[in-house]
Amino acid sequence: MRENSWNTIRTALVEALHLILSGDPMLFQILRLTLEVALGALFLASLVGVPGGAFCGLRGSSRVRYVVRGLFYTAMGLPPVVVGLAVYLLVSRSGPLGDWAWLFTPRAMVAAQTLLAVPLVLGLTMAAVEAVDPALGPQLVSLGATSVQKARYILLEARGGVLAAVAAGFGAAISEVGAVMLVGGNIDGQTRVLTTAIVLETRRGEFSMALALGLILIGLTVVVNFGLLLLGRAGGIRAER
Repeated sequence: MRENSWNTIRTALVEALHLILSGDPMLFQILRLTLEVALGALFLASLVGVPGGAFCGLRGSSRVRYVVRGLFYTAMGLPPVVVGLAVYLLVSRSGPLGDWAWLFTPRAMVAAQTLLAVPLVLGLTMAAVEAVDPALGPQLVSLGATSVQKARYILLEARGGVLAAVAAGFGAAISEVGAVMLVGGNIDGQTRVLTTAIVLETRRGEFSMALALGLILIGLTVVVNFGLLLLGRAGGIRAER
């Protein structure tokens, strides 16, 4: 049994390398859509979550922060399939946004992933801002900093935590299965991403192929996260200058 498992892993590694090196068009179409959907969701989640988290971390009273933090932490634990169902009901033909014709399109998948990523980015950004030395704000004000400048410097000080928040949001987006299957339909050549392709291959009993796709997904995640890390490091160097 153990030997069979190792054989499956070795076969999966060989298949993953073959798929990548052979330039399989279907694989690269799935890769492209996976990145488009995940990065699109990450962009929207960061656009809302980073400023929102910074605002809540800087402005709220202790009681307000306690309530807001509880709400965000609750949202972080929302079951993805429930989020997918909510988006499905919104964009279905009989739903309030049915005229948009988003159901079973990448746009609906981006919407679902964004809703899952926003609480993570927002909540972790708020925690990172709150962790900055409380004395920094008054010092900046005493030096004549405006509210915008104060927020900017505090965000720079908390950039490590903010970067972690963005990375967590990306992880939530790219790893999602249930929600994107509900609203995307896993349609070949249209809405099939790596996670849904893995589910499909597993159901077919093609475990080597499923594992190969899983290895490619892990590699893609590593590359993007290291890219985010390098961007954060570059931003830190510029800030220190």
